[in-house]
Amino acid sequence: MSYKGGPGGARASIVDVAQRAGVSVATVSRALRDMPNVSQSTRDRVLRAARELQYTASPLASGLVTGRVRAVGVVMPYAGRWFFAEVVRGIEEALREEGYDLVLHVLADARRREEFFSSLPVRRRVDAMIMVALPLREGEVELLRGLGLPMACVAEPTVGVHGERIDNIAAARLAVQHLVNLGHRRIACIGGDPEGPERFSVPGLRSIGYRAALADAGIRVRPEWERDGGFTAEGGELAMTALLSLPGGRPTAVLCQSDEMAFGALRALRRSGLRCPDDVSIVGIDDHELAGTFDVTTVGQPVAAQGAAAARWVVRVLQAVHDPAAALPVDDVVIHPSHLVLRGSTAPVVPATPRPARDHEIRDDPEIRDDPVAG
Repeated sequence: MSYKGGPGGARASIVDVAQRAGVSVATVSRALRDMPNVSQSTRDRVLRAARELQYTASPLASGLVTGRVRAVGVVMPYAGRWFFAEVVRGIEEALREEGYDLVLHVLADARRREEFFSSLPVRRRVDAMIMVALPLREGEVELLRGLGLPMACVAEPTVGVHGERIDNIAAARLAVQHLVNLGHRRIACIGGDPEGPERFSVPGLRSIGYRAALADAGIRVRPEWERDGGFTAEGGELAMTALLSLPGGRPTAVLCQSDEMAFGALRALRRSGLRCPDDVSIVGIDDHELAGTFDVTTVGQPVAAQGAAAARWVVRVLQAVHDPAAALPVDDVVIHPSHLVLRGSTAPVVPATPRPARDHEIRDDPEIRDDPVAG
């Protein structure tokens, strides 16, 4: 028989949780607020008791007559990467202007993610939630919706949830079209693994844009020229090194699906004795704050602005809920513009002195006749 609330079927209180867990009320309060001086075993016992009793912490318990704590939860898989830091900067600035605080949750590993979602009903200490580049599983979406809080997503789309992002397919197509316009036909791509454990959609979408731009230009897609760089500088360097070691001649240009991977690719070129853009052109995506320092041509996106827009949207929803005169904002997906930023890492293809093509090469690769760098 399941337990339904406190004595007499009433809603469970923090006292009920303390009795079930065998600890004091103060310990329950500290455990539910992630405060120090609570052992992990005690914290787990408190959370288990709260779930069993279906205890839900109410903002009213803090004595706020309005029922609001004037805080917004921000959930993301990483904290140290530039993109996430920029989004948080935009969110924090927008919330501060509206008198709200930011409560950050970083789900750095599977255990932290499981703990966060399993304890959501008993840790309702925010008025709204913003998910940043976090692919949500079906059960997780239901848990979030069950909180009854306004929710928005940045970068990673979730069906039925307000979103702020760019058109990643269009961004990649724009980058590749720039290379095509410069005369490049041997164009590789360094991206990410859309089938990885996190199931991010961005690598897959940008790869679709890369292939579509090649198809538009009548260029055959070479699967061996698509490499996983993990969206890090180190991964970009490894991927570029692998591209340079493939038989059959190197690419003359590379789309890096993030500027950070472009930075690593540049290092690989330098260590191989090659020059950018003389030997290989590189274009990135994002317009990272260091892209200008590295002179990287890129497709820029308004990263902080997307975070700020998500923050303003959830605040408008909260205002509409508590003010009948306020208009409820439209629950939709906002596509932010991206644009080409020209710098020194791309240049027209430099024709090499062609060697006579062998018969089997012509038979296997019809494009080789129009591809002077193939040798």
